[in-house]
Amino acid sequence: MQLALRSDGPALSAISPRLEIGAYEALWLEPGATFKTLADRFAADPSALPSDFVAPTIANEAADAVFAAMKRAGVHQFGVRLHHAGDYPKKLRDARHPVEMLYYRGGWELTETRSIAIVGSRKATPEGRQRAARLAREFVRRDFTVVSGLAEGIDTAAHTAALEAGGRTIAVIGTPLNSVYPKANRDLQETIAHEHLVVSQVPVLRYARQGPQQNRLFFPERNVTMSALTEATVIVEAGETSGTLTQARAAVHQGRKLFILDSCFHNREITWPERYLKEGAIRVRSPDDIWAALD
Repeated sequence: MQLALRSDGPALSAISPRLEIGAYEALWLEPGATFKTLADRFAADPSALPSDFVAPTIANEAADAVFAAMKRAGVHQFGVRLHHAGDYPKKLRDARHPVEMLYYRGGWELTETRSIAIVGSRKATPEGRQRAARLAREFVRRDFTVVSGLAEGIDTAAHTAALEAGGRTIAVIGTPLNSVYPKANRDLQETIAHEHLVVSQVPVLRYARQGPQQNRLFFPERNVTMSALTEATVIVEAGETSGTLTQARAAVHQGRKLFILDSCFHNREITWPERYLKEGAIRVRSPDDIWAALD
C-alpha cells in the first residue's frame, strides 16, 4: 500500500495507511463506538486523522490483526481511502455521519464515473428482479456505472445484468472485505472485486467480535454511503420496513435524485412511495422519466 500525503498543515507529511487502518479499527473497538460517535469526534477536530486519537502501539497491534484476517480470507490486495488523504471522494461528506475511512478492492477510479444505484428487497419478486435487470442494462447502454449492495434479490439482479451487458458495477457491501453475505454471492463478489470495485466501510475487528444481531446494523449504514457515492438511487421494490428506505432517506437528505418505480405505487400494502413523492422523489413510469430528471 502506498503512502498518501497530508496537506492540512504548513508542510506535507507522509501518512502511513497501515497505521491509520489500525487506529481506525482501534477506535471502533472502543465501547459505544458508532458511525455517529466517530463522525462527531472527527467533526470536533476536522483536521484529525485516526492516529491522532490512538497510541501507535495499539494502532499497530490492530493493523496486524486486520492484515492477518484479510490474509486468512484470501484477500491479499486491498486499499483504503481516508479523509484528508489521497482520493477520498468529497461527495461522501454529504452523508449525515460521514465515514472517515473506506476499504476497497478493485478499481477506485470507478467512483469518478457517473453512477446510479439500483436497490430493493432481498426477497424480491420475479418481476422485481426482471425490472432491476432491465434498468441495469439500460444504464450500461447509457454509460452509467451500476451501483448496488450485493445482497440477494434486487441487488444481485442489478449487478449480474450489468456484468452480462459488459458494463461497470460497484458493490457497496455491508460486511468487511474479508466476509461475504450472502454466501451464495461469493463468486459474484470476487468477480466484482477483480474486475470492477467492491467498497466496505465495515470495521474488520469489530465485526469479528460481534454477533449477527449487532452486525446486521451495518447494512443500512452502507446504504447511506451508497447514496452519497452516486448521483441517484432507483428503488425497484421494497416493503414498509425495508432497509432500502434508509437509502431513500439518505438520498433526500444528501440532495440526490430519488426514483421510485411506478409498480411500487400500485402495491396497496405499502405507503412509503407516496411519502417520498411528497419529499421530492420522482415516479418512474418509463426510463425516460429518469433521463429527463438527470442533467
